[in-house]
Amino acid sequence: MTSLRDVPAEVLADLTAAGLDPVHVWDVVGRALSEDLPAEPRVDPTSESTIPAGARAEAVFGAREDGVVAGLAVAAVVFHAVGADATITDRVADGTRVARGDVVMRVEGLTQRMLVAERTALNLACHLSGVATATSRWVEALEGSPTLVLDTRKTLPGLRALQKYAVRCGGGVNHRTSLQDMAMVKDNHVIAAGGVLPALDAIRGRHPGLPVEVEVTTLDQLDELLALPQPPERVLLDNMTDELMAQAVRRTAGRVPLEASGGITLERAARIGATGVDFVSVGALTHSVTVFDIGMDLTTPAPTAD
Repeated sequence: MTSLRDVPAEVLADLTAAGLDPVHVWDVVGRALSEDLPAEPRVDPTSESTIPAGARAEAVFGAREDGVVAGLAVAAVVFHAVGADATITDRVADGTRVARGDVVMRVEGLTQRMLVAERTALNLACHLSGVATATSRWVEALEGSPTLVLDTRKTLPGLRALQKYAVRCGGGVNHRTSLQDMAMVKDNHVIAAGGVLPALDAIRGRHPGLPVEVEVTTLDQLDELLALPQPPERVLLDNMTDELMAQAVRRTAGRVPLEASGGITLERAARIGATGVDFVSVGALTHSVTVFDIGMDLTTPAPTAD
């Protein structure tokens, strides 16, 4: 790999503006490349044998379906990391809705190194675009309702920041990024603490000022929380029917934001939005997303090696 200093300033600026740490992105790219080139010398035998070292080519990244793209700046980093001496043009902004056949990025550089970068760049761009596209479908399904779609911590290890960025590209909203952003009292905490109220009191005693979300499964549990002088900052309605959610919204009357979770499918989205809950959290945005199909095709073939 080259150095982070070799990445053009405009790419680093785009990452930073997107809320991504360029150093973290560089580390992710480095780990991914090491899976393809684990041993010295770090060359691809196929490309090295068939393409002259100085040969150059242009490649087009094209969308092969309709959707929302994300991670193209991350993919650009890959080409700079492998020393492709790359010039990248026509890179559409992350969060852009594209149609099948649209060009989303062009790369010109050393052909050998571009082919080394190809799979890692596509793996990242296709996965993140898949997250953004899936999120956009939820946003569309909830249009006209007050409900926002949230991601969860059900992310691939090491890719949380990138996946949550892709959710934002798709129009979604990030839930907590780490355990320390917000306390969340779920069933196991209730059992361990001896009840919802003891758990809530314990958290506020040890971590004053930290937002707390409490999971409930019944309207009686919700009423118990609403009766407190200081209810939790958010209540999670776990595995409730649409009718129970609507009743919860009426009982809460805007005092506490409500989040729907559990048994959530895209087919239910419009009905959930109609209940008036503030949020719906969808683990599938990140834990089981289908990749978005982007292809990389050379437009100028490399000459055959002597």
